[in-house]
Amino acid sequence: NETSNHLYTTIILKKLLFLIVLVCHYCLAQQPNIVFLLADDLGYGEIGAYGQNEIQTPVLDSLAKAGICFTNAYAGSPVCSPSRAVLMTGITSSKNTIRGNQGYDYKNKRLDRIPLKPTDITIAEVLKEAGYQTGFIGKWHLDHPNQLETWAHARGFDYAVQEQWASPNEGKRYDEQMHWINGKQDSIYFNLKDWSCKDEFRTTLAFNYLDSIDEKKPFFLFMSYRAPHGHGRVNSPNLYKDKGWPEKERKHAAKITLLDQQIGRLIHKLKTMGVIDNTIVFFTSDNGPTSEGHDVHFFNSSGFLKGHKRDTYEGGIRVPFMVNWQKKIKPNQIRDCIISGQDIMPTLAELANTKTPQQVTGTSFIPTLFSENCIQRPYIHWEFQSLRKSKKSFRQAIRLDSIKVVRYGIENPIEIYNLNKDPNEMSNKASSYSNFIDQFETIFKSERKESNHYPYGGLPIVRK
Repeated sequence: NETSNHLYTTIILKKLLFLIVLVCHYCLAQQPNIVFLLADDLGYGEIGAYGQNEIQTPVLDSLAKAGICFTNAYAGSPVCSPSRAVLMTGITSSKNTIRGNQGYDYKNKRLDRIPLKPTDITIAEVLKEAGYQTGFIGKWHLDHPNQLETWAHARGFDYAVQEQWASPNEGKRYDEQMHWINGKQDSIYFNLKDWSCKDEFRTTLAFNYLDSIDEKKPFFLFMSYRAPHGHGRVNSPNLYKDKGWPEKERKHAAKITLLDQQIGRLIHKLKTMGVIDNTIVFFTSDNGPTSEGHDVHFFNSSGFLKGHKRDTYEGGIRVPFMVNWQKKIKPNQIRDCIISGQDIMPTLAELANTKTPQQVTGTSFIPTLFSENCIQRPYIHWEFQSLRKSKKSFRQAIRLDSIKVVRYGIENPIEIYNLNKDPNEMSNKASSYSNFIDQFETIFKSERKESNHYPYGGLPIVRK
């Protein structure tokens, strides 16, 4: 009887898996338009759908309710540039070309911006090869300013509008308000007095792009927003003025609400174009909340999580993540499946019915969108380097089911937390998992690719 029951269960599971595959292929029979919305330093607890009570985000809350709201989604890294590199290439942070906002230029013995290598295949290059029209607007941060071939337009985007920062060492000095079009083919200047925020300006540029596309071909639009980064500015003096908040906190809240409004404008544009039913929309953040320019505790920006931007504790890497596809993805879903930035590339490749590059270390979560199945894998892990003088600037983490492993500096002991019982990582249980310490140490050392720009353990270098 036991054997018969096991056989019966196996047959049922195989049939269910077959049905899931059929459903996925049915949904993807026609290449969908793909819109990817990326916030800059938006914390897990900074929108209503994830528990925020003060900052108003009605559009994003509605987007979450109309699709899937993931509660265990992670950025590829706890800071901007390496997180975007993981997302754009599908390569985990311990093997990626970019592992910090700056790396060590070993030829000139100094810190500098490290760009993606020509051999690092981007999402845009994959989708363009699959027949997509590709557009990018906003913060690229995967290039070197003195190497035009590393800018967004040269990495697979037919139409790319990006801001630029100068190298810390030499080369052209850039005005951050200038937005460069298709490399340096053209440019357009952002003047804050004409807009409520930079994201309003960028959304209008997105409209211009959408008005120019071939309606017979699918499109990929990557919106890399500015809010709520600490260096962003707003021109909205009356928003939340009645709250009596400190001005820096009022501006921070305004950035997020204004971002929400711009996403609403974009969704409305897709509806008026008549393409919303065949457009899948993703929204997430590149890392945890910024502590630059405001107090992360004022709005409880990390939610119930410990840490913020640059931390490999949950608050630095767990992010809001929602997916919406009208009439294709069931609404009102809250999913605790574990997904990560490296999973975006293979997921978008599968959406486009094209092959995933061999470089990818992530896993497509397409089945998760159309069934209750979660990605099955042993663990995900992170490696982050800020190349500062502190030995704790080299940071690592592993998530294995409910177990979270963290280490700040290779000379420091490994910390272990049970997220089911201790989601805010307050009680270090390393002594209870002493038999597994060597296993975690092996993962930290072996699941990586050596890099001259980011050597294991980091470098105690300080810019002069």
